[in-house]
Amino acid sequence: MRRLRRESRRQVVYDLLLWAVLGIFVAAMGPDPFVDPAAFAMVSLPRLGLAAVAVLVGRRWPLAALVLLLPLGPWQFSEGFATVDLSWLLPRRNVKILPLLASSPFIMWYAYLTGRRLAVLWPAPLAFCLISAVGVGVVLAKGGDLALWVSMVTALLGTYVVPYLLGLLRRRLLQGRTQARLAAEAQARLRERARIARQMHDSLGHDLALIAVRAAGLEMAQGLAETQVRAAGELRLAAADATDRLRQIIGLLREDSDAAPLSPVNEDVTELVRRARDSGMPITLDLAPGPVPDLAHAVVQEGLTNAAKHAPGAPVGVRVSPERVTVRSGRPRARPLALSGGLGLAGLRERVRLAGGTLTAGPVGDGFELDVSIPRAGEQDPRGSGGNHRPAGRRSEHD
Repeated sequence: MRRLRRESRRQVVYDLLLWAVLGIFVAAMGPDPFVDPAAFAMVSLPRLGLAAVAVLVGRRWPLAALVLLLPLGPWQFSEGFATVDLSWLLPRRNVKILPLLASSPFIMWYAYLTGRRLAVLWPAPLAFCLISAVGVGVVLAKGGDLALWVSMVTALLGTYVVPYLLGLLRRRLLQGRTQARLAAEAQARLRERARIARQMHDSLGHDLALIAVRAAGLEMAQGLAETQVRAAGELRLAAADATDRLRQIIGLLREDSDAAPLSPVNEDVTELVRRARDSGMPITLDLAPGPVPDLAHAVVQEGLTNAAKHAPGAPVGVRVSPERVTVRSGRPRARPLALSGGLGLAGLRERVRLAGGTLTAGPVGDGFELDVSIPRAGEQDPRGSGGNHRPAGRRSEHD
């Protein structure tokens, strides 16, 4: 009985109105209660009770309601949606196509709900076989005239089969729409995970590389005891190992990260260079007049991270102009960190490509250069990557 309970008062009111309207139509199909009360009680009252049960179970089991309303089906063949002349084929001239009764709209509605809500397909064909058997029996009881067979077949198709197929089609369309929405949400979650993974890789990897730079500086400092030098070396190797594990772990989340755009970073190029310089990295920063490109922060961060990992102690030159960002490192002064990688540079290459620019990276002289050219466009954000608009006039910063 719990399954028959309505979830809201609105459903209760809706079903009561449906039963009231269906009862009026069912009463109109039977004897007049004022002319022949006894016949009305014998014919119409059982039909009203049957209609009440059909409405009661029809919300959850529309196929059951369809079977219960079978006695009210279109089996009279006296009125129809259309009347055609088939005298060239049949003895009778007026043949009813798609016979209709007052209860037919309600039967069509429950047939539609059967296709719309029934999750398992096999009960519907069984029920339609039962309905067809009833139609065959009615035709045979009325003499088996060919015109009756035409009326019966069109009644089955129009009253039961077509509404059911429409409901089934509606259910398939909604399922496809739901699956598409779920797939889009899953893709959005994957893109967000990839975006976060890239930010973690770029930001934490950069910070760990700076820690390694500080450790390398301590390792080469004069006047330290052997145990302190050994501790600095272990710290540098630990930072390298942590960076490698970070790359491996985040790599699981970064399968689609190359196509995932990053949100702006609230840190300008000057602050990024200052933090790297404070860690002991010798850097020269050259800012050209004009706006700083949106990708400048990502390019400089990747260049400084690679310089810290692969050329510890080497002087680094950073040049930023409205159309080009270059990070060039010199000869390393210490042993490079034993780090694998390439994910950051590959992701940066894809970001530059999507922005319409070009990226080149490779050995230059005794060092390595990362160069990114970005086409100047009127729609670029004049505040640059960190909301930082540089005034006209070249300025250089040296360590």
